[in-house]
Amino acid sequence: MSEVFEPKILAICCQWCSYAAADLAGAMRLQYPSAVRILRVPCTGRVDVLHMLKPFEEGADGVFLSGCLLDDCHYRTGNYKATKRVAYAKTILQQLGIDPQRLEMFYNSSAMGPQFAQTCRDFTARIQDLGPLWGTAADSAAA
Repeated sequence: MSEVFEPKILAICCQWCSYAAADLAGAMRLQYPSAVRILRVPCTGRVDVLHMLKPFEEGADGVFLSGCLLDDCHYRTGNYKATKRVAYAKTILQQLGIDPQRLEMFYNSSAMGPQFAQTCRDFTARIQDLGPLWGTAADSAAA
């Protein structure tokens, strides 16, 4: 009997646009995987590299940040700062032997509920294709 891999995904969303898009997706009753857990932050520009890496240590299989559209940040350049930090965090993941595709940055406006739901579905599919970050219970028993 094979178990279906249900990834653990953390979505770090800015309160102004992406969290509002997630809220709109819910109001529209759009489906996206229950594996996605949302953490609302004032701005993705305030998310430190450590905040992106810690969920992997705690058992997450994937993490994505979702901020305002570029040039539309409520804090002017927060999403640009977040984009640079995500790129840097990906290099750290690579050095640690973790596929950097497990971390991503997306951009959504508050009116993009359907796109936010699709982002969640697409990212979840990507993580499912990559498989569990730390292996399965069967892998641990075999080692």
